Amino acid sequence: MQSVPRLEIKNLTRRFGDTDVVRDVSLSVMPGQVTCLLGPSGCGKSTTLRMIAGIDQQNSGEIWVDGKPICDTYTSVPPEERSIGLMFQDFALFPHLSVAENVAFGLRGSKAQKRARVVELLEKVGLAHMIDEFPHTLSGGEQQRVALARALAPRPRIMLMDEPFSGLDNRLRDDIRDETLALLKAEDTAVVLVTHEPDEAMRMADEIALMRAGQIVQRGAPYNIYNAPVDKRAVAFFSDINEVRATIQGSLADTAFGQFLAPGIKDGSQVDIVFRPQHVRIDFDRAGRGPNPTASQGVAARALVERARFLGSYSLIEFRLETDGARIIATVPSVFLPKAGQAMWLTVPRDRCFVFEAG
Repeated sequence: MQSVPRLEIKNLTRRFGDTDVVRDVSLSVMPGQVTCLLGPSGCGKSTTLRMIAGIDQQNSGEIWVDGKPICDTYTSVPPEERSIGLMFQDFALFPHLSVAENVAFGLRGSKAQKRARVVELLEKVGLAHMIDEFPHTLSGGEQQRVALARALAPRPRIMLMDEPFSGLDNRLRDDIRDETLALLKAEDTAVVLVTHEPDEAMRMADEIALMRAGQIVQRGAPYNIYNAPVDKRAVAFFSDINEVRATIQGSLADTAFGQFLAPGIKDGSQVDIVFRPQHVRIDFDRAGRGPNPTASQGVAARALVERARFLGSYSLIEFRLETDGARIIATVPSVFLPKAGQAMWLTVPRDRCFVFEAG
């Protein structure tokens, strides 16, 4: 098993004028690994991808492939010699070329060798029967499969993907993503995927690099990024959030849901207790609930229903806490539609709450 990263970028920085669009970004990707650059529009994801591809030149930093430098601030291997494949939101198929000719574009070797590789890949993506068709006769999903086959044809060691599935409808997108992921892993290709959609990152990535303002603010497996976020904005990027503000006294934050431990935060500082809507529990039997901060459920807080909406697989309930008027939203499986003004008791599991110093 290869121990050297297939792709390694070290301290990449790209500056436009006085603005660092990408600042000191480093990551490594092993063969067969999918790493996702996730973040809002304008955070530097696509610029990082262009630097890896060689389309854009960094101001500082290095890019290594299989333990060898291919780019620094002094030398740069041309894009066509980097063994890097590219897939973008626009499939960019040549309309005047057949499916076979599109896939073969850029391949080297004899005509027979090219044809064999084209047939092999089209069979893998289930389009061998359309080998002589032209792009305008294909559906969006079929065009995406052809674009994937074309990108894989030269056997790139690295595949860079910039929101390649955003033009597909939701149901088709899931199928295409799964097929693409399976094929890339079968080819042992290192993948860097750019997206602003957390669901896509969670579905596809072995590792997520969460970007903000040109920097990676957190890296890790999807499970760890989701369940151990670095700050409140990281929690909010993956889902709606509830937040309850409190003041620290003796390393404790006193809230309507009981006390929360906040070690290391000075007395008098304000903190936000953050939790996701799906973790709010409606407590129909609150007997025995006490203020013990180590109890798994804590204290039940009384709240009034403001609005309830059925959204298909779940219901969304909006509450106002009676103690301080804080707005709390809860998602409940199936149909549950209490009337506006109804009083209910809410709890939140301690292990589903995050405590962050208020910024």
